[in-house]
Amino acid sequence: MAAHRTAAHRKPKQRLFTGPAARTAATLALAGAASATALEGAAQADPQLTPAQVRSKVDRLYHDAETATERYNGAKEEAAASEKSLDALRDEAARRTERLNAARDALGSYAAAQYRSAGIDPAVRLALSSDPDEYLERASFEDRVGDRQAGAINGVRRQIDDIAQLRAEAEDELSVLATRRAELEKHKNAVRTKLSDARKLLATLTAAQRADYERSADASHGGGAVRADRSTPRGAVSAPNARAAQAVDFAYGALGKPYVWGATGPSAYDCSGLTQAAWRAAGVSLPRTTYTQINAGQRVSRSELAPGDLVFFYSGVTHVGLYIGGGQMIHAPRPGAPVRIAPITEMPFAGATRVA
Repeated sequence: MAAHRTAAHRKPKQRLFTGPAARTAATLALAGAASATALEGAAQADPQLTPAQVRSKVDRLYHDAETATERYNGAKEEAAASEKSLDALRDEAARRTERLNAARDALGSYAAAQYRSAGIDPAVRLALSSDPDEYLERASFEDRVGDRQAGAINGVRRQIDDIAQLRAEAEDELSVLATRRAELEKHKNAVRTKLSDARKLLATLTAAQRADYERSADASHGGGAVRADRSTPRGAVSAPNARAAQAVDFAYGALGKPYVWGATGPSAYDCSGLTQAAWRAAGVSLPRTTYTQINAGQRVSRSELAPGDLVFFYSGVTHVGLYIGGGQMIHAPRPGAPVRIAPITEMPFAGATRVA
């Protein structure tokens, strides 16, 4: 019985393919795997884009790149402010350290004189100690010297406290700066990636299709009347004041200069860099980004626009131009498109600001 149970539970021996049968099975398995891989790759591959789809995607990438550019500009401005604040804190700490050393030198002279006469007072020894914590913890000894020396020791103690506070603030500012530099790098990479993707898409077009894209972009960005020549005659509408007139004149002088993201002139500009430079030429300091420039003056309606006003576009306030009258503006549009005159109807209007 035991032998019978053992035989009943014994698994049948599996036969292995050998010779031609094995080669046939292996070939079929490899062919099946290759077919599955090919089908999977075909399912994941992007379909061939039409020229119209390429143009649409490129326009979207340029818009996204401009949004990232304005964020980059803001992060760069904040990082610069942090660096300036950090430098100021370090300079002040250095100045106060010099004053502290001078105060300690004065106490040292007093201690030497005191030692020659009757030995150094414990309070003076503590003030001259290289360990400020010990001094601060045991500063009650100061009442053992005269009023003049007590005042000097109190001064040393305050200076030590002030320097410690400045150093703590500098450490905090250094941490803020590191964060802002990381943000700066993130936005810089975003801009580069968007522009690289746009260039790759444009490279899929033929030369004729690429030229057609540029013509259609110019038409949509200017209603067929785009002008980027610095000899273009000025509009008939006059600016409301001398500063606005100076800003407009500067913008006319920038016509034809290339768009470069993050640029503020004088040889190239991005959109907010151009408006900032134009108003700087008029003696007015504007913030760096579109979303801060919109709050740099008095809001005006579209019907109230006058030359020199800043006009903003898109729901995220990611583009800006300088209004020159007659429904026209001067702006830096995008990579590959120089500073030019265009109608303010070419993009979704988001608001306007009168600077001065």
